[in-house]
Amino acid sequence: MSDTFEIAGQSFSSRLLVGTGKYKDFEETKVAIEASGAEIVTVAVRRVNVSDPSQPMLVDYVDPKKYTYLPNTAGCFTCDDAVRTLRLAREAGGWDLVKLEVLGDQQTLYPNMPETLKAAEMLIKEGFKVMVYCSDDPIAAKMLEDMGCVAIMPLGSLIGSGLGILNPVNIQIIKQNAKVPVLVDAGVGTASDAAYAMELGCDGVLMNTAIAGAKDPIAMAKAMKLAVESGRLAFKAGRMPKKQYGDPSSPTSGLIDAK
Repeated sequence: MSDTFEIAGQSFSSRLLVGTGKYKDFEETKVAIEASGAEIVTVAVRRVNVSDPSQPMLVDYVDPKKYTYLPNTAGCFTCDDAVRTLRLAREAGGWDLVKLEVLGDQQTLYPNMPETLKAAEMLIKEGFKVMVYCSDDPIAAKMLEDMGCVAIMPLGSLIGSGLGILNPVNIQIIKQNAKVPVLVDAGVGTASDAAYAMELGCDGVLMNTAIAGAKDPIAMAKAMKLAVESGRLAFKAGRMPKKQYGDPSSPTSGLIDAK
């Protein structure tokens, strides 16, 4: 059965979005992305060569006609840097669907929400379709949606930490109140984290280090693909209620009297 979702009017079948950084080379990047089944790949514009043909280029390994490139502002710590970076990305590749992230400090890489809000407003006015990395604050998330962001991407935990989903309640609240897709971004460490994010009802999960930093990135990419699909199916199936006491699997009525 088809289970697609839409971002800015584009329909996607895979709910797993993956990054293109931290792999040992572009060949490993290519194979891992293929194994993940992802259709959207994020590209750190300031770190990945997408415009200098004299050097190895990502586009030679990850076909932009096959995948939706999502330029991001990884490494930006101010509104001005983020806006400038995405303007350059649009000039280089014509991309207007972008991922905005404005970081607060080098140690935690936690989002700087005042700068994020300011940058989002500027980019939306310039015609960008903004998917936005943000804190797991339901109020800030709603402000970004009301401003016109096309997807809200609250962190599961700190970027690259692998700590998993630390605040599931807030993420559920964000999802329940949103009319645009909500995708967990950052902090996923292993397949169970990805499945949990989907079981919460999220529309998708974005990850990079969890795959690229694994001992076997290709195997982990396959695991993440299955985890996202499994978590989504479990959410749609509707889990059994949690109970304080035991409840026998077999019915207790109509039992044969053993006396």
